[in-house]
Amino acid sequence: MTDATDPSDEALDDRLALAEHPLTARRLEKHQRVLDQGGYPFKFERSALAAELHADYDHLDAGAETGDVATVAGRIRNMREMGKLTFVVLSDVSGSIQLFVDKRTLGEETFAAFRELDLGDWIGASGEVISTRKGELSVRIASFQLLAKALRPPPDKFHGLTDVEARSRQRYVDLMVNQEARDVALARSRVISLFRREFAARGYVEVETPVLLNQATGAMARPFETEHNALGIPMVLRIATELFLKRLIVGGLERVFEVGKIFRNEGIDATHMPEFTMLESYEALADFEDIAKMVEEMFAVIASEITGSTVVTYQGRQLDFTPPYRRAPMLALVNDAIEGEMSFALSPEEAGGVARGNGIEPENHWGHGKIIEELFDRHVQPTIWDPVFVTHHPTEISPLARRSGRDANVTERWELFIAGSEYGNAFSELNEPLDQRERFEAQAALKAAGDEEAQDIDEDYVRALEYGMPPTGGLGIGIDRLVMLLTDKAHIREVILFPTMRPE
Repeated sequence: MTDATDPSDEALDDRLALAEHPLTARRLEKHQRVLDQGGYPFKFERSALAAELHADYDHLDAGAETGDVATVAGRIRNMREMGKLTFVVLSDVSGSIQLFVDKRTLGEETFAAFRELDLGDWIGASGEVISTRKGELSVRIASFQLLAKALRPPPDKFHGLTDVEARSRQRYVDLMVNQEARDVALARSRVISLFRREFAARGYVEVETPVLLNQATGAMARPFETEHNALGIPMVLRIATELFLKRLIVGGLERVFEVGKIFRNEGIDATHMPEFTMLESYEALADFEDIAKMVEEMFAVIASEITGSTVVTYQGRQLDFTPPYRRAPMLALVNDAIEGEMSFALSPEEAGGVARGNGIEPENHWGHGKIIEELFDRHVQPTIWDPVFVTHHPTEISPLARRSGRDANVTERWELFIAGSEYGNAFSELNEPLDQRERFEAQAALKAAGDEEAQDIDEDYVRALEYGMPPTGGLGIGIDRLVMLLTDKAHIREVILFPTMRPE
């Protein structure tokens, strides 16, 4: 008898040893018999996926026989035993196909062996493609082979694996039983492939830059620290790829991009993970407006390819990715939302008073730019839904961006906000080495004053700029958050196959 007909509804604790529960103990015995008889095959030749069979044969009339033989392979998802017949739902990466198992076709001994299989087992099977009398496309198998024994039963088909923490810890089970989880994984892969296609079409070169660095540069974030034993020096995991990619612009690779892991030793919430995937790109002779136009074109294409439309539904509300997106200066948005008015012309005391009047207590080292950012985060960002390029960030909080030619207090920078979160960050890159050194020195002073996210001085990067970097437009996009939008997921761990979690 298989687990498919076992009357026990007892939930199995997967921390138990296999021999400690009757169901897993029985599976373990079957597994040992296979090992005693020579073990499992090293490979199996499959001729068709489930989706391919449906595409080719779903037109069959009920009761039709084709004479065509197919060889399929996958995991047993469901079994129904009906006397001399057994009906099996076999799942592979493309979908599911029914196996029609007839004692008259297999013979008594092979049929009995088939019924020793359990839910979750991997099998390969060959037979004729038919449609049952009820019109169900099936493979009437003439032979089968056990490819791998599932020593633990999968979650039951009615309740599945629903606990969010369990799904994140045991993504292998989540993928096994939840089609939605597989759809998200495939959508994520497709998003990255589409970005690569779009950048390649624009003449960009994909590159790789170091993950292990002497110092954390390129962003304002706390790094993970480690030690290089052979060199005897402290090192950090990268918090951005920016400064290495811009070195490549200096070297003459005029359009580059990288998709890679970033590590920031910070909090975990619905939109943040300490290990996440970032796409960064840099284009010589472009500015932040050129990059904005490119991004809205790419986002529209990717949304259409993933969801079928530039208008998508996220958390019950529609989002429109159709270009062009709204552009709005950060300070103007802040002043539209707060009590009073914030300005760079205010004294430090007056600026602090505006902050306090709007529920924010400024820290001693904050300047006007940091106060503007905090006001934006509190009073503006949560109100944004459809895509908006928030432009002209204060120079104080943008140490790698070029100052605006109209106002030195702000930079040629935008962040793309959608549904209350940031999805992209772009600059007209600062390429003047003397200004860059001054910005780094200001950041170092902030760090000395207690700002743990401020940047250190990257001497080699300043030296690279001294060789001359042309006007350049740079971009960073959070892949995980974009996948959340396009798959309608509210938490970032839903779109990362193996998210960072506390040990069990």
